[in-house]
Amino acid sequence: MRMAPNQREPRGLVSRLCGGLGGWGMFLFSLALGAVMWTASWIGGHPMLGLAMFGIMAATGAVFVVGRRSETIRLMAAGRHADERWRSIDLRATAFMGIVLGLAVIVAFLWAIAHGRDGQPYAPLGAIAGISYLIAIIYLRWRS
Repeated sequence: MRMAPNQREPRGLVSRLCGGLGGWGMFLFSLALGAVMWTASWIGGHPMLGLAMFGIMAATGAVFVVGRRSETIRLMAAGRHADERWRSIDLRATAFMGIVLGLAVIVAFLWAIAHGRDGQPYAPLGAIAGISYLIAIIYLRWRS
């Protein structure tokens, strides 16, 4: 789908912040997020856990630099959804992630209550997921 010259491609928050830098922008974003995670973990009394989280985020960012020749990684780093095929892939991947996350919250809630716990924090997470789904259904139905 070609866009009019005066239209800009829609971009996500991360790609707006660092998308112009391509893979390096994602690497820098990953390092910054890893540093925040390390700091929070350090404040919480677990500096080694924070170091591990920082390492994971640095490795994730490095994938965007090392793999920048890959069309998939390039599109992910730039945040641009160049064509209908990529938008479809992104939509299906996002839906799959939502299903997996929703199932994980349900299973964790059931595990917690089966072990005599109160199901926290899984009950509010499940409620947020369900309510956001209903809001999306109503909004998208209203728009169509």
